[in-house]
Amino acid sequence: MKVLITGGAGFIGSHLADRFLRDGFQVRILDSLEPRVHPQGVPPYLPPAAEFIRGDVRERNLLLAALQGVDLVSHHAAYQDYMPDFSRFLSVNAVSTALLFELIVEHRLPVKKVIVASSQAVYGEGQYRCAEHGDFQAAPRSAQQLQRAQWEVPCPNCGQAAQALPLEERANNPYNQYAVSKLAQEKTALGLGWLHGVPTVALRYSITQGKRQSVYNHYSGVCRIFCARALQRLPLLIYEDGLQTRDFVHVEDVVDAHMLVLEKDEANGQVFNVGGGCATTILEYARCVLQCIPSPAGFEVSGEYRRGDNRHSVSSVEKLKRLGWKPKRGLGTILADFRDWIESLGGLPARLPDAAADMRAAGVLLSAAH
Repeated sequence: MKVLITGGAGFIGSHLADRFLRDGFQVRILDSLEPRVHPQGVPPYLPPAAEFIRGDVRERNLLLAALQGVDLVSHHAAYQDYMPDFSRFLSVNAVSTALLFELIVEHRLPVKKVIVASSQAVYGEGQYRCAEHGDFQAAPRSAQQLQRAQWEVPCPNCGQAAQALPLEERANNPYNQYAVSKLAQEKTALGLGWLHGVPTVALRYSITQGKRQSVYNHYSGVCRIFCARALQRLPLLIYEDGLQTRDFVHVEDVVDAHMLVLEKDEANGQVFNVGGGCATTILEYARCVLQCIPSPAGFEVSGEYRRGDNRHSVSSVEKLKRLGWKPKRGLGTILADFRDWIESLGGLPARLPDAAADMRAAGVLLSAAH
């Protein structure tokens, strides 16, 4: 069996390549080596047993060539950033997916299954409950609310702070360009897969972390930023008040989920959350980082917020558990693995991008009134 992994030089894709090879698959990788993620070109961790093609998933002839002789497609190529080049998100994430199915159908390619990597981002601000008025789908917090440092999501009827609920697959509420592009991607894949008889599964990943996360890419997020600042003896900068919640999942748990839905026919045509199964505040996360990488600088709450951020995003993983999966590795393992990987590289690169400065310059990171 041969698998094509688009984005296979990336963080999750490369771990999948290792697993597929270990399980006896032939592996072909298609990756553009986006300079913001791979400024030094082909990463040294790519397995030599994998065939590598450098190119863009939007290039029709290149993608068609990459699909030749392929039994399975793991579609992980994606554009992820906080920068405001909005059209690129839809082009890379959604249009490439439509092209993938277009080529499979047009050329009658014998692809047995497609798995697309979606994101928890499709939930937007998510699902909430008011003690008086019941459940509701939250709108994004307004700029005026955030400028007043009123962080919690209010009930639209009474204005009181509402309780965040675990995010379930039945709902979606995307607002920013990345979230919209990922929902468009998964709906394109599941819809075309159903219409044309191509078994397809979409996996909505929570914040996936572990070794091989890019130390250059802004979208590598809190793990890369906090660990890098701790290693540099700089304070960890916390946005809002630090009480916003997220769920974090180890990359190997994501790989396990991928391999499970690959084997399970009952997963076909469905979307599944893949998350850590518990809520963690950013303050708790910062304290865990400082336990793993002690730094005298500690952390500070900056009084800033990111445009378009959700207040609470914690996915329910009950649906995937019913297929036989569960997360096995916690936050301590995530952080230790990332720290050890940085050490294996000889430490941090001499020059790292300043994510906060770049986001301020782009109008993404803003100050609240004190």
